[in-house]
Amino acid sequence: MSNKNFQPVSGFDLPRFAGVPTFMRLPFVQPEDELYKDVQIGLMGVPWDGGTTNRPGARHGPRQLRDLSTMIRAVHPVSKIKPFELCNCADLGDVSPNPADLMASLDRTTTQYAQLKKDNIIPLTAGGDHLISLPILRGLASEAPVGMIHFDAHTDLFDEYFGGTKFTHGTPFRRAIEEGLLDPERVVQIGIRGTQYDGEDIEFGRSNGVTIIEIEEAMERGHADVMAQARSIVGTQDTYVSFDIDFIDPAYAPGTGTPEIGGPTTFDAQQYVRGLKGVNMIGADLVEVSPPFDPSGNTAWVGASVMFELLCVLAESVSKGN
Repeated sequence: MSNKNFQPVSGFDLPRFAGVPTFMRLPFVQPEDELYKDVQIGLMGVPWDGGTTNRPGARHGPRQLRDLSTMIRAVHPVSKIKPFELCNCADLGDVSPNPADLMASLDRTTTQYAQLKKDNIIPLTAGGDHLISLPILRGLASEAPVGMIHFDAHTDLFDEYFGGTKFTHGTPFRRAIEEGLLDPERVVQIGIRGTQYDGEDIEFGRSNGVTIIEIEEAMERGHADVMAQARSIVGTQDTYVSFDIDFIDPAYAPGTGTPEIGGPTTFDAQQYVRGLKGVNMIGADLVEVSPPFDPSGNTAWVGASVMFELLCVLAESVSKGN
């Protein structure tokens, strides 16, 4: 049973528009705090979009996600999972990036996530653009490659941009495979769509064993069948989950840097994430929420809701010792 010190503030006790916003109204805990040693799942922000090549703004994602996540309550409506009772969850704050130095920001993120691993804390991260997944994996998968289930409109398997730039939000998983952080035969990418440069990214992925399920196939087969295949591919070994908000159709989540039409609804997205039940997750992220492209906050609310779905699966996995 979770420590009562890690329970979120209830909307019955303090109005949701009042108080300092933290992820899901959880306690804000730092390494020097006494409670830190008891944290099992740490919610983190990586407010950085130095890998963005067109429409920036995801650096502001974690702050808006925190604000909108104050609407989250304590019990999952379908599974009835109570994540804050299953595990000690806390807001651990943000990685402090260097907005003027891309490589330094990667290193800072890697260092912080390596420390989380050392402290036996499972991270649930809010980005930030998708390049943040690379240093997170460097911190979590330095000893052996892991599997990944990746929800996205794009593969993020490109080699380079602009004649030699290797580190952008379109390249993290190419680098992660090259660096031995991901086992490509245990990587599943779901929802891929949109116009292409030349298809080399998909060719690279499939030639190296990545399972790429494009949106037409996913829609035809349905979420239950697709997720059954994904679970069988990653098996019971360590697996990371990465969810790009542009996986969802921009009609529901317009606030992102690279929107692609023809995607799943928010309801569909919930079903996909719930299909992660049983996966041995070592961490997860929700990336590419860009508040400047949706001042209404609706995209951030969608993102915060997906984070809660991810948290419920994570908490159940951690509580069972997976």
